[in-house]
Amino acid sequence: PCRSVLTVACEQTEVLLFDPISSKHIKTLSEAHEDCVNNIRFLDNRLFATCSDDTTIALWDLRKLNTKVCTLHGHTSWVKNIEYDTNTRLLVTSGFDGNVIIWDTNRCTEDGCPHKKFFHTRFLMRMRLTPDCSKMLISTSSGYLLILHDLDLNKSLEVGSYPILRARRTTTSSDITSSGSSGPRAVGSPCHQNDSGLLSEKHMSRSSQREGGSPRNSLEVLTPEVPGERDRGNCITSLQLHPKGWATLLRCSSNTDDQEWTCVYEFQEGAPVRPVSPRCSLRLTHCIEEANVGRGYIKELCFSPDGRMISSPHGFGIRLLGFDTHCSELVDCLPKEASPLKEIRSLYSHNDVVLTTKFSPTHCQIASGCLSGRVSLYQPKF
Repeated sequence: PCRSVLTVACEQTEVLLFDPISSKHIKTLSEAHEDCVNNIRFLDNRLFATCSDDTTIALWDLRKLNTKVCTLHGHTSWVKNIEYDTNTRLLVTSGFDGNVIIWDTNRCTEDGCPHKKFFHTRFLMRMRLTPDCSKMLISTSSGYLLILHDLDLNKSLEVGSYPILRARRTTTSSDITSSGSSGPRAVGSPCHQNDSGLLSEKHMSRSSQREGGSPRNSLEVLTPEVPGERDRGNCITSLQLHPKGWATLLRCSSNTDDQEWTCVYEFQEGAPVRPVSPRCSLRLTHCIEEANVGRGYIKELCFSPDGRMISSPHGFGIRLLGFDTHCSELVDCLPKEASPLKEIRSLYSHNDVVLTTKFSPTHCQIASGCLSGRVSLYQPKF
C-alpha cells in the first residue's frame, strides 16, 4: 500500500520482492509454497498473504521473511484469489474448489486462523470485494457474474439461505426501458441448485427485508454482455473493481478461445426502472478487443489508482486504455451506447506473452510480468 515493495507471484514455488524505485531485487522466497504461487495481497504495509495451487494460503511479515507467520489450510483445490475486508479485518479467499472462505486474522496462531466456508458456486474463477466492502463479485468460467449485495461476511451462506434478485443479461442503454427479461445462457446453473430454484421468486418472499434497504447478502446473477459473443458464450477470466466503486472491469474469452475482450460495466444502483423489470446492476459502457495471444493463460488487468486509465496485457506488452482520449473520469464521459475504449499508449518490452500488470498505488509507475519470468517497470511520460 505504501508502494515501498513490489511483490511478484511466480510459477513453481517462488515469490520475488523488488524495490520499485531502484528496481533492486530485495529477496526471493524460493519455497514460499509447494506449487505455483497465484496471488499476493497486502493486509497493511507489512503483512501480506500469498495463495497457491498447493491449496494453502500463507501469511508473511516484511520484517521477518525467513519464516511464514502461519499457513492456512481449508481449500481443497487451487487457491486463486485473496481479498481483505479492512472493516472487519477478515481475509477472504477463493479457489477452483468453488469455495469462498473467510479467515479471522484477529486470532491467528502459528497453526493457522479460525475459518469458515462463506459461499460456494460451481465454475468459480475470480472473487473481488468493492472498495467499501459492501458487495462481493464472483466471476465464473461459464460466463456468469454473481453479485452479493449488502455484504455481511459474518453470516455463512448455505444453499437456499440467500434471496435471489433474479438473473438476466446486463443491459445497454436501449434495454433499460424494456420490460422483458432474458435469462442466463443454458450452460449450467452457477449454484448447486436446479435452475427453477435459482430463479424462483419464493426466495424473495422468504427473505426478511431490513427496514429501509434490501436483505443482507442478496444474490444477483448476471450474464454480462460481451461484444461478438452473443451465441458462443464466454469465460470471465479476470475481474477487477474501479477504485471508487463505480464500475467493474472484466477480461473475457470466447468458449472457442478465438476472441478476447476487455469490458467495463457501470454499476447501476437502486430499484429497476419499471416494476416489472428484473434488477440489473451493471451496464456495459466500454469495451475493446484484445490480441488473443497466449491462449489458455489468464491475463490480469487493472485500473489506475484514480480510475481514469486501464492497464491491459496485450501480446508481448501492455496497453494503457482510457474512457476517452483525455483520460477523463468515467462519470464525465458515460456514453449512451457501449463505446470502444481509447488506446492512450502501448508499451512493449517483453519477449513473451504478458500475463499481469499493476499500477503503483501512489506514483506514476506501472509493472508488468510475462510468461518467461521477466518483470518490467515503466514510468510513462505524457
